[in-house]
Amino acid sequence: MLAESYPYYLANRPVAANTDLEVTDKFSGKVATRVALADANAIDAAIAAAVAAQEPLRRFAPYQRQAVLEHCIARFRERAEEMAVALCIEAGKPIKDSRGEVSRLIDTFKVAAEEALRIAGDVLNLEISARARGYRGFSKRVPIGPCSFISPFNFPLNLAAHKVAPAIAAGCPFVLKPASRTPIGALIIGEVLAETDLPAGAFSILPAHRDGADLFTTDERFKLLSFTGSPAVGWDLKARAGKKKVVLELGGNAACIVDADQTGRLDFVIERLVFGAFYQSGQSCISVQRILAHDSIYDTLRERLVTRVKSLRCGDPRSEDTFIGPMIDVKEAQRLKGWIDQAVAAGASLLCGGELDGAMLRPAVLEGVDPRQPVSCQEAFGPVVLLQRWTDFDAALAEVNRSEFGLQAGLFTFDLRKTMRAWDELEVGGVVVGDVPSFRVDNMPYGGVKDSGLGREGVRYAIEDMTELRLLVLRDA
Repeated sequence: MLAESYPYYLANRPVAANTDLEVTDKFSGKVATRVALADANAIDAAIAAAVAAQEPLRRFAPYQRQAVLEHCIARFRERAEEMAVALCIEAGKPIKDSRGEVSRLIDTFKVAAEEALRIAGDVLNLEISARARGYRGFSKRVPIGPCSFISPFNFPLNLAAHKVAPAIAAGCPFVLKPASRTPIGALIIGEVLAETDLPAGAFSILPAHRDGADLFTTDERFKLLSFTGSPAVGWDLKARAGKKKVVLELGGNAACIVDADQTGRLDFVIERLVFGAFYQSGQSCISVQRILAHDSIYDTLRERLVTRVKSLRCGDPRSEDTFIGPMIDVKEAQRLKGWIDQAVAAGASLLCGGELDGAMLRPAVLEGVDPRQPVSCQEAFGPVVLLQRWTDFDAALAEVNRSEFGLQAGLFTFDLRKTMRAWDELEVGGVVVGDVPSFRVDNMPYGGVKDSGLGREGVRYAIEDMTELRLLVLRDA
């Protein structure tokens, strides 16, 4: 169960400033708890505290940073079921998936604990010509300074962890704004961090409404802004961020190509496609939105896929048997329902699903969708998938690239030449072969191109963004 209320964390300390932010149970729609909401004064104070913590945290030795991360790992394990239940309530995520996200939270902190001791530099051979004879070069990485983090609602634990854990490993103080619809997970992380000996001001976790949180973007005391969320918001933040470095993890409408040689394992392929398209009610930026199946297997795949999707259990996310829970709110469910209806009105066939009940939208499968329809060319971010045929592999690759997004793509094939061609030609941040584009492990470089953002997450890659190279040149006497 959730507590009656939760404080925010300002300069490492809990502050029960108010109970102004209502957090709803996404299945029942009822208020589940209340959270302290930060105002501009609190955000300003947090930034000032982060600036003051910069030097003490820089002197915080790597083994001390690792100890903080290891403490978090131990406490997250002890509180795993509590965190999973909180996530189930605040995000409407089915309980099995919620437990999976807690596991990924722990994985991310484990990787960060290891990487905290691996932040190194290079010895440079500068004697590239006679004029440089006797010179030696060395480089090291130093913390970039105070960081601004804005995390989304769909993975409240793990996507916050992908900002928080690398920052601790790198020695960067930070101020985190969790999504106001799902702040509890981040606040529990704050509660655990408050048990450690991090220098005062090393972290603040401040739920705030978007319209009152401009300082997270515009304040020049921050040296990095890392945002995960919608493309429209992300690119607007970048335009207003000033001189600071910006990392954006934005949206997608991921495609998955299924080759003719998958006939013998279609059941496996379909299970993975169903997971990729409908896990977390499709509210993932690498959710499978478009399936491109070879003409020779298309009809069989369509029949089996529709049968499997019809069997998915929708309902209370607390139930162990639930696969599809509610979308984050009624407005989002209505928006996607409208896109489905619009596509059907334009000539698409609805093969199953699409029924709406409050925030619950039954998983839908469409075919024959005009590529100009929003459900095809924009990010659906909900439980819908589109089917297409292909006969020419290069044409299928071109269809994947038609998107304005470029996060990840999937490819089911046994053909090494097609694998390498897809890796060469697809305009995405990652190509997953033998599985869906929804696959992610927390130490891999993760991010996109085009409208999907810039920069990479994955702990080691995030640490690179949170540090700067500093050069030392020595001339022999």
